[in-house]
Amino acid sequence: MTYYRINQVSFTVAREAVPSIKSRKRIDTPAAVAELARELIPDDAREHFLVLLLDAKDRLVATHEASVGTLNASLVHPREVFGPALRLLGVSSVILIHNHPSGDVEPSREDIRLTKQLIEAGRLLDIRVHDHVIVAHGEAAFASFSERGLMES
Repeated sequence: MTYYRINQVSFTVAREAVPSIKSRKRIDTPAAVAELARELIPDDAREHFLVLLLDAKDRLVATHEASVGTLNASLVHPREVFGPALRLLGVSSVILIHNHPSGDVEPSREDIRLTKQLIEAGRLLDIRVHDHVIVAHGEAAFASFSERGLMES
């Protein structure tokens, strides 16, 4: 795995063999995203907002932790979400993931508002936002914005 740090932003590139990512060349279902999210997000009672950076064939290029928040909130800005996607070659789309430490995976109004804002920012940058998936540790349930029809801005 290659670890990059650019202007105080760090992310990992998954082009090399990484046991947890190697077996998933394509991230093509919300269930696969949720499974990967549970591996990437620590269970530390804080919200973590991550971005999966994908190539044109929906293969994982890198992961990026855009924000770590508190028990029930995380400050996320399009600049932090899309910055690494603009710096890495071959990134054409992203999937947003975050956790709800409360265990309730239902999207909040703020989650929906933020997702719409990020979809619009992605359009301006020609980077497609495929989905936004919310997970909770210890729970099999997840919420996929694409499955719920919430990906239109």
